[in-house]
This record gives sequence, structure tokens and C-alpha cells, in this order.
Amino acid sequence: MFEIGNYVVCPGHGVGQILNLETKNLGDEEKIFYIVKIISNGMTIMVPSDKKDGLRELVSDNEVNDVFKLLQDHEVKVDNSTWNRRHRDYLSKVKTGSLLEIADVLRSLFLLKNMKKLSFGERKMMDQCKELIIKEIAISTGENENQIDNQIDSCFND
Repeated sequence: MFEIGNYVVCPGHGVGQILNLETKNLGDEEKIFYIVKIISNGMTIMVPSDKKDGLRELVSDNEVNDVFKLLQDHEVKVDNSTWNRRHRDYLSKVKTGSLLEIADVLRSLFLLKNMKKLSFGERKMMDQCKELIIKEIAISTGENENQIDNQIDSCFND
């Protein structure tokens, strides 16, 4: 169980900080909710404390290294299916909240960008993935966001 003040990741939203715990009556049962403020946009959300995929801890240093290894590995097949299909696949990966899945989407879009011009939706998805990665790594490691941004860019500058 997380405590007030902990930084956590809300899949689909990014890094947030637990502001409070609230108990709500839902019918016959009482449920405890985390009140989480999302760092990137200031939005406050309620997440049931018993939801298994509701929140997760920030990434460890090993996971950060795995993310950068994944971003540097360009020996992958770029998905050339229609944008709709790619978008659905990308969205489902982002919603898992896994930083590795999000990094995989970012890598795919960066590599696709080298082959053709990205649509508005693709550019927006790429920016969102990059922002999710930067925020979590910055808060997890205490590094500067600009440094992490540059480190990500250097993975794709040949």
C-alpha cells in the first residue's frame, strides 16, 4: 500500500503524487481511494486502493537502463500497417503504464519518422510518450528533465 506523499505512476496518465486517502461508501461496502495529483497537468484523480493495475511504483535504476537500451536498439521491424491499426496498438501499450512499452512506442514512432512524415496524431503520440518517459525518469532518478530529453534524442541521432 502506498502512503501520502509517495510518487506513483497512473497508467495512461503518468507520474502523480498521492495527496490523500479517502474512504467512500459504495452501496454496502466501504472502499479506500488514493487521491492522486498528476504532475504533468495538475489533474486530480481517485484510484481504488484495491485495483491491481491502478497504480505502480516508479521505475528502478535497472529499468531506466533497460529503457535506454531499448531506445538504442534500432534493429526492429517498423510497423507499416495503417495508422488506425498502429494507433490502437500504440494506445494499448501506453495504457499498460509500463515504461518499457511506452519506450517501445516512442522508438517505433521515431524510426517511422525517418521513413515518412508522421501524421498529427502520430506526432502527438510520440510527444506524449516522450513526456511520460522524461517525467518518470526525472522524478525516479532526480535528474534534470532537459538532460533526460537530450539523452533520449541522442538515442536516435546517428
